[in-house]
Amino acid sequence: MMTEEIKPILDEAKKKMEETIHFLESSLARIRAGKANPHILDVVKVEYYGNHVPLSNVASITTPDAKTILIQPWEKTMIKAIEKAILNANIGFTPTDNGEVIRLTLPPMTEERRKELVKQVRIEAEEARITIRNARRDVIEQIKKKVKEGLSEDIEAVGTEEAQKLHDNYVKKIDDLLAAKEKEIMTV
Repeated sequence: MMTEEIKPILDEAKKKMEETIHFLESSLARIRAGKANPHILDVVKVEYYGNHVPLSNVASITTPDAKTILIQPWEKTMIKAIEKAILNANIGFTPTDNGEVIRLTLPPMTEERRKELVKQVRIEAEEARITIRNARRDVIEQIKKKVKEGLSEDIEAVGTEEAQKLHDNYVKKIDDLLAAKEKEIMTV
């Protein structure tokens, strides 16, 4: 029994929570978990005719195996600029090139590094949970404000319950993403 008075408030909260999940997914994708992932290079910006553009705009990025990222520039003249951009991005790789392609080889991860990454992933997940809790709190405050303006307390109870259900659903999604990433990081 959702009323028209609180539906827009809940829809807005759901949108914020969905954006939080997408942000967390993209953040987790950039955390290297021992196998090559092109998303690690999302932060790399290459100078291209005076503009800084994402690496994916000037080269194709592939992972031929679990330990290698291959970057094939669309223009051979871009190789040095791409190497410089990768080094400047400070993502922990030293690029090598053969004049045609750039190869990034992932070093094996130590147990200590894996534990650091798990900590980092947990921090990202906790930040996402906080954002979800804040969205729930905002919904409840908006509904209470509407009650003061004459909305029935029954509708307040329904709205609060719906906000809690949304919260629980999205926190579970965060926990699932966290568990999957932790498993990926700790798998040797």
